[in-house]
Amino acid sequence: MVTVAAARPFPYTFDPATTALLVIDMQRDFLEPGGFGESLGNDVGQLRRTIAPLTALLAGARAAGLTVVHTREGHLPDLSDCPPAKLNRGLPSKRIGDPGPKGRILVRGEYGHDIVDELTPLPGEPVVDKPGKGAFHATDLDALLAERNIHSLLVTGVTTEVCVHTTVREANDRGYECLVLADCVGSYFPEFHRVGLDMIAAQGGIFGWVADSTDVLAVLPTTPVLQPSS
Repeated sequence: MVTVAAARPFPYTFDPATTALLVIDMQRDFLEPGGFGESLGNDVGQLRRTIAPLTALLAGARAAGLTVVHTREGHLPDLSDCPPAKLNRGLPSKRIGDPGPKGRILVRGEYGHDIVDELTPLPGEPVVDKPGKGAFHATDLDALLAERNIHSLLVTGVTTEVCVHTTVREANDRGYECLVLADCVGSYFPEFHRVGLDMIAAQGGIFGWVADSTDVLAVLPTTPVLQPSS
């Protein structure tokens, strides 16, 4: 067991052997200049600041032998898995499935749907394609984690107040202990990011804990942990 003493609202203790690093939706359309996110008037620099610390955290997690899981938000080409309540959001010419700067917007298999080059998953690292904001909705993530005997999650990715928050809430309801890495999650809106993190750690950690990635790297083992059988 290791402890992140600087976590808030109080120290976070976890077993690396039963912990997964979850990397949420670090996709080209959200993070790259010229992508869908920027076409809506957003400052992608607010999200891109997460790439460097997340790259370092990924290296540390891989060296320690942690399970690493990536997610991508997107839909089938025929949009049959996209409900009208989601499909009808956005500007009329910039909705899910419409042509975008990097292919059809949020459609699986399009260039913009994939993960940025800096954070390319390694062979064997699961990539969960999700049709909703939360990583557990309509996916096999829960079964995948159970198969690996995962009880704790180090949560990273974008955006803080939407897909990250929804996933942490879902995970909390399923009994996972979540530590959100403040410098490895991001929002187009700095105030949403700050308040989103405060909401997670409020009331004694109502949804989980918050810390910086450097605090985790300081306690991660430098050689692979033995993964227990489920």
